[in-house]
Amino acid sequence: MTAPNQPDPWKSFRGVMAGTLILEVIVVLLALPVVSVFHGGLTPLSSGYLIGMAVVLALLSGMQGRSWALWANIGMQFVLILGAFIDVTIGIVGIIFLLVWVLIAYLRSEVKRRQDRGLLPGQQS
Repeated sequence: MTAPNQPDPWKSFRGVMAGTLILEVIVVLLALPVVSVFHGGLTPLSSGYLIGMAVVLALLSGMQGRSWALWANIGMQFVLILGAFIDVTIGIVGIIFLLVWVLIAYLRSEVKRRQDRGLLPGQQS
C-alpha cells in the first residue's frame, strides 16, 4: 500500500487493463464484417458469439479493480480462441490478444517486484 501523497501504480495499471479490454471489444466487433466476407458469411452462431464476447469484455472492463481481473481477462482469451471452431479469424484475434495479456501479466509482476523492493519512482525519497 502506498502513502496518501505517493502515486498509486495500481490505479494506472487498472486503467491500462480496462483500456485494453475496450480496445479488444472494438476489435471483436470489427471482426463481424471480416467474418461476413469469409467462410460462408455471418451465421446466427458467429454473430451471437462475437456480440456476446464483446458484451462480456465490456462488462469485464468495469471490474479491473478486483484481484482476479487479470486472470479472468486471460481466461477470456481462451474462450475467444475457441471461437476458431466457428471461424478461424475469431481464433486469430484471440491468439493476438492472448499475447497482449501475457505481456500485461509480465508487466504486472515487474511492477509488483519493484514495489516490493521499493524501487518505484514514487517510493524514492
